[in-house]
Amino acid sequence: MRTYHCFWLLFWAGQPHQSFLTPLSKRTNGFPEKEKVLVLSGNRRRDLHRSKRSWMWNQFFLLEEYTGTDYQYVGKLHSDQDKGDGSLKYILSGDGAGDLFIINENTGDIQATKRLDREEKPVYILRAQAINRRTGRPVEPESEFIIKIHDINDNEPMFTKDVYNASIPEMSDVGTFVVQVTATDADDPTYGNSAKVVYSILQGQPYFSVESETGIIKTALLNMDRENREQYQVVIQAKDMGGQMGGLSGTTTVNITLTDVNDNPPRFPQSTYQFRAPESTPPDSPVGRIKANDADVDENAEIEYSITEGDGYDMFGITTDKDTQEGIITVKKALDFENKSLYILKVEATNTHVDPRFLYLGPFKDTATVRIQVEDVDEPPVFSRPAYIMEVKEDVPINSVIGTVTAQDPDAAKNPVKYSVDRHTDMDRVFNINSGNGSIFTSKPLDRETLLWHNITVIAAEINNPKQSSRVPVFIKVLDVNDNAPEFAMFYETFVCENAKAEQLIQTLSAVDKDDSYSGHQFSFSLAPEAASSSNFTLQDNRDNTAGIFTRKTRYNRHEMSTYFLPVVISDNDYPIQSSTETVTIRVCACDHRGKMLSCNAEALIHPTGLSTGALIAILLCIIILLVTVVLFAALRRQRKKEPLIISKEDIRDNIVSYNDEGGGEEDTQAFDIGTLRNPEAIDDNKLRRDIVPETLFMPRRTAAARDNTDVRDFINQRLKENDTDPTAPPYDSLATYAYEGNGSVAESLSSLESVTTDGDQDYDYLSDWGPRFKKLADMYGTMDSDKDS
Repeated sequence: MRTYHCFWLLFWAGQPHQSFLTPLSKRTNGFPEKEKVLVLSGNRRRDLHRSKRSWMWNQFFLLEEYTGTDYQYVGKLHSDQDKGDGSLKYILSGDGAGDLFIINENTGDIQATKRLDREEKPVYILRAQAINRRTGRPVEPESEFIIKIHDINDNEPMFTKDVYNASIPEMSDVGTFVVQVTATDADDPTYGNSAKVVYSILQGQPYFSVESETGIIKTALLNMDRENREQYQVVIQAKDMGGQMGGLSGTTTVNITLTDVNDNPPRFPQSTYQFRAPESTPPDSPVGRIKANDADVDENAEIEYSITEGDGYDMFGITTDKDTQEGIITVKKALDFENKSLYILKVEATNTHVDPRFLYLGPFKDTATVRIQVEDVDEPPVFSRPAYIMEVKEDVPINSVIGTVTAQDPDAAKNPVKYSVDRHTDMDRVFNINSGNGSIFTSKPLDRETLLWHNITVIAAEINNPKQSSRVPVFIKVLDVNDNAPEFAMFYETFVCENAKAEQLIQTLSAVDKDDSYSGHQFSFSLAPEAASSSNFTLQDNRDNTAGIFTRKTRYNRHEMSTYFLPVVISDNDYPIQSSTETVTIRVCACDHRGKMLSCNAEALIHPTGLSTGALIAILLCIIILLVTVVLFAALRRQRKKEPLIISKEDIRDNIVSYNDEGGGEEDTQAFDIGTLRNPEAIDDNKLRRDIVPETLFMPRRTAAARDNTDVRDFINQRLKENDTDPTAPPYDSLATYAYEGNGSVAESLSSLESVTTDGDQDYDYLSDWGPRFKKLADMYGTMDSDKDS
């Protein structure tokens, strides 16, 4: 489509001048026959003080994505003052001037130098002006115009996401909304159909459909089942130009997942289950597991198990494992093979989350039969009671039977049982038991006042299998008998004043009894028969388990009798009657007129506090320990140190005199001269041992030098004879040279001892080349060389 554009500029200056359009003879290929000209008009009169100017213009239009080889022609600027003599110069400024858009300064032709993209910039605003080439002054005011880029269909629709993910419940109705996809086109929506997008489905039929204008995806098939297929991949196309041929298109992928609904009831894979349980299975222990399969997932597959009926309804229970959705059958009560060996249960599995929409598919539960076989095991004996309580009087004779325990083997074999007492519960062996019949009898006297209850444990074990045993507690209560006489509640020691009057109360007595009286204690007090008539005091029983001592005469003389001992008989009223005689000590004291004690004859009533025997022993032990410490300290200070055998400071090594010492080895060069081992002729005659102090100094005897090529046997015998006959030979261990290597060895000397007598250093690196047998030797002398170097 070709478009013709003309731009006019009217210049007003006093009187109007005609504006015109100047045609051009040259055009760029592919553009309209008429040229686009922007005409500038102005007033040449200079004597006017004021002139009014204004623009009248239209827009320039260019197609985007120009593919020609030449510059794209835009339009032409022209001033009515241009005489064609080249005196005017056209200049261009604004968006892209000089880069995207250039102008011929002589002719005013405007051209685009690059391909333009409307999506990058749809409008360019430029300014044009004509100036005098010679003076550089504008002949026309600056004019602004617009270049607008025409759109072409050069952009395909683009989806907002490369991949869409959506989900819908399974079994959804036709037309259920799934997801909406959106595609945008960068082309100009106001120009043609370049940006008009139409949606269509390329993949995913017949399960889904898409609305062509909105991009809404809906279900197209009824009752899609997740258990049959869970994932669907749908490809949607968006095409511009209204979907017509030649339009550009883009695609996107929609991943649709069917979510689960509870449309499948639980089903047991088998109708009957069988389990075995030993009769010794403890309560709450599992017997077995059953599972009903449910094709649904997550909460729709949650199952609740229950026992609906059966003869083991109260013997067994079932719980649900939330992780595996299994039913765990457990024991609720103790099993007994002899009582019942087979239980039949009916177990029901029910979905916990039922969807009412799918109840028409059937009941969402299932049942199965469970048979549990109880297995017989060898059980320990069972006592007739869980615990026994027995009573026995404390005065029963030894070996008296106080009760019997009974236990039986619950197994069908009815093995005999033997009884015993757990001695950890009867350390004193007060009781014993008949191993055959379980009768318990006493083996020691009992005393209720010492121990009221005895708690023992009886063990019953099978004779044929002693490992099968059981225990039962036996609580034995010792019953009281009246075997203890009453006695004073405390020690009574009182006083009477010399000026006391007759029938004066001087002391109140009370008594206690260790025995237990069911009706309460009743004590009677009386003076002993020997004191009843001759006593200076009287006793009055108050009939409330107390008694009072009264004076019988008016005055007492402490010089005549300072202390009275009054015997009192106390009796109880139990059977048999028990009585005891207690003594009350009464001192005669001097008192003031108010009866307050001043002093007593003999010892005082309140004894001074003294040291106990234990305290005296502790003090004595401390004194003895202190004396021993002082003696030991004094003995250590008197002890003198012995002088060492070697006093010289330079003899700091090898000072231990030992007669079984092997010597110091090769590194010990102080005890003797190692050089003599290699060269006996180098023995120093005057060199003595420095490791000991000899008692008698003998002049060393020089041994004869060995001849060259001496036979080894003769050499050793010669040295042995010399040392045996040497009177100066020390009695301590020493090294004597009995062997001599000789001279002229082809391999030369292998010993390193000769190096002691040499002045120069020797290189031992060759030892490393002799193999693993000499590795230790190479390490030793290699280290010595390193030490010397350092």
